[in-house]
Amino acid sequence: MLKIPPHQVAGHQAGNGKLGPLVDESGRFYKPLQGDERGSNELKFYTSFSSDSRIPEHISKFFPTFYGTQLIEASDGSGLKPHLVLEDLSIGRVNPSIVDIKMGSRTWAPEASEEYIQKCLKKDRETSSLPLGFRLSGIQIYGNKESGYWKPERTSMQNLPAEEVKLILKKFVSSNTLTGMDLQPDCAFAATVYGGSTGILSQLLEMKAWFEDQTMYHFYSCSILIMFEKGLALEGQNPGGQIKLIDFAHVIEGRGAIDHNFLGGLCSLIKFISEILTAPNEHKSLVSSVNGVN
Repeated sequence: MLKIPPHQVAGHQAGNGKLGPLVDESGRFYKPLQGDERGSNELKFYTSFSSDSRIPEHISKFFPTFYGTQLIEASDGSGLKPHLVLEDLSIGRVNPSIVDIKMGSRTWAPEASEEYIQKCLKKDRETSSLPLGFRLSGIQIYGNKESGYWKPERTSMQNLPAEEVKLILKKFVSSNTLTGMDLQPDCAFAATVYGGSTGILSQLLEMKAWFEDQTMYHFYSCSILIMFEKGLALEGQNPGGQIKLIDFAHVIEGRGAIDHNFLGGLCSLIKFISEILTAPNEHKSLVSSVNGVN
């Protein structure tokens, strides 16, 4: 039985007659194959990457498993449509906190049409992509059984200045996110989620080491998903912090050059996470006009 992904925080979403991804009970994620070059490009990437012996195992773990393509009933009722069949990254998670971070100060590939470049350039300038090298595309933070999730409007997340981006990344690993939105986040789970030998920072540094050398691909407009289980953290257990790279419709061949656009955004994100770990209780007075972010 196919259903709408319950934990999707960004991207095209199914429902209300719209075309979007679906999931099944076996842990597979069905992403509609876009009908233009974006669809063919993403399929080309997954096919190439999944069979590329040059990709080390400790790096391939950061990418969704690719199972091929399949014709299934589209979520918008338009009939059978081809879908990429991927690993459902939230399978097995009960109440995951998730943030989707679009990487790079430039989200368009050089081969894109002038119209598309101008569209992306406008958004990159209007959001934190240009100054920070990444932008928050969407987030959900689990509170508890009574309060559920904090899931602000996606557009409210994308044009935040640096200090407010850091504030959101602090809220992400705090125990008081939903009990008092006006409270300074306590960063109660920063050490167990972001820190440690298997934490988010360690994983980001592992990814960075690969990007400092790899010249096979340039990852334009890709996102990093950061996920963990706050329920487990509240019980003092391993929260299962994990990062995954997603969205490869605009990946191009690296042609022997380092992907400085992605790498720059990754270094910027690493700096933010490192600063939170170093000074989790740093107090700053921040005033925000965005929806629910204060």
